[in-house]
Amino acid sequence: MTPIAWLIIAAVVLPLAYFTWVLVTLDRRGALAVQTNLGQGFTQSGNVAVQRAPMLLGISKRLTPGSYEAKLDRWLALAGRPESMPLEKLIIAKPVLALVGAVLGILMFRNSPSLQNVGIGIFITVLAYFVPDLLVYNKGIKRQEAIMLELPNTLDQMLISVEAGLGFEAAMGRAAEYGDGPLAQELMRTLQDMQVGRPRQEAYQAMADRSSVSDLRSFVRAVVQADKYGIGLAKVLRTQAKQARVKRRQRAEEKAMKLPVKVLFPLLVFIFPVLFIVLLGPAAINIMETLG
Repeated sequence: MTPIAWLIIAAVVLPLAYFTWVLVTLDRRGALAVQTNLGQGFTQSGNVAVQRAPMLLGISKRLTPGSYEAKLDRWLALAGRPESMPLEKLIIAKPVLALVGAVLGILMFRNSPSLQNVGIGIFITVLAYFVPDLLVYNKGIKRQEAIMLELPNTLDQMLISVEAGLGFEAAMGRAAEYGDGPLAQELMRTLQDMQVGRPRQEAYQAMADRSSVSDLRSFVRAVVQADKYGIGLAKVLRTQAKQARVKRRQRAEEKAMKLPVKVLFPLLVFIFPVLFIVLLGPAAINIMETLG
């Protein structure tokens, strides 16, 4: 047999052997206890769904390293933990998508055996495995950018409310009530944490940990220090709002200065050649006809 055939056999047999080993070594007694507890009070169809989900979740957790699972949880926190993509669903979807990609790769190789199809099959499998990660990471980046853009206006609104006589938490509640972006959601969640009994400083620090925006982290540190040492929050809000506006203007100026450099590559690759063809093309044709 050729090395390519042995490679295909190994690519099929080894994942199946590992999947079988994980299935055999799974703690069935613990899974059965969990299924029994979760299945109380549900109908028969609900029991079937509950019995299948923990089994598949346990297998997927065994296939996913702990550090990688923690990284996924961090990305979900930055993305706002969307209801359509919980951590358990993400962990289950990754190996399932990879298995689907592997099956497609095997079908492609079966129809046309070649080394190129082997590479395409491996690429499809790896891409299918990391597609949920890309979706969550992209959503987290967009959400953090939205928080960065909303922060100066939100701080100005809270400053106006505090100077009008409202308390800091009441100003946060008003900003969260009239806002419709991810920053308003974070403020509302922080207020809910304090309402259920979480210490104020821990709630503020949790809001900073759920974000990667440096301006928001700086704001949280200033508020925690002001609350600890009894400094007036109106002065802190005024300083933080001014700094946020200055940084937003600086980021806009930085993007404007980077724009000519970013435009240079498509200008040289796509626009200049077309202009040269349009301007020099007729002259080149005339020269060729004259010399010919």
